[in-house]
Amino acid sequence: MADSSFDVVSEVDRQEVDNAVNQAAKEVNQRYDFRGVDALLTFKGETITMEANSAERVLAILDVLQSKLIKRGVSLKALDLGDGEPKVSGKIYRLVGTLKEGLSTENAKKISKLIREEGPKSVKANIQGDSVRVTSKSRDDLQEVIALLKKADIDAALQFTNYR
Repeated sequence: MADSSFDVVSEVDRQEVDNAVNQAAKEVNQRYDFRGVDALLTFKGETITMEANSAERVLAILDVLQSKLIKRGVSLKALDLGDGEPKVSGKIYRLVGTLKEGLSTENAKKISKLIREEGPKSVKANIQGDSVRVTSKSRDDLQEVIALLKKADIDAALQFTNYR
């Protein structure tokens, strides 16, 4: 019998992120507490920019955005906010978040080490670029590894693809 396998990847559905940003921007434009505070939410390329005239308002915009991302099934680990503090630029406070896609080599090494140490012995993990291929003869062992990785504290939004 051939080996079964799956890939551990970190991908973001850009359409869902775009939809979440549009919904959040619409809510920010309609809410009474955001009237007259120059609140703005934009999504271009890899970055999401939140602007307002106070740091508290920027964090409120971030809260709205995060709730929309969660409703759309996008992990908050995919959004890198740096230190998470709005920066002042003139009269406007700005917070810029970037989307993280692909596993960093550090995270890929952490995943393969975790599988080696805590996973079933028949499972092997190979780093392939920005993903990790996990193989085993037993599909039950692969299911065990998926459960292990879901519980693990890894700084990336993990998806499991190409399960064969």
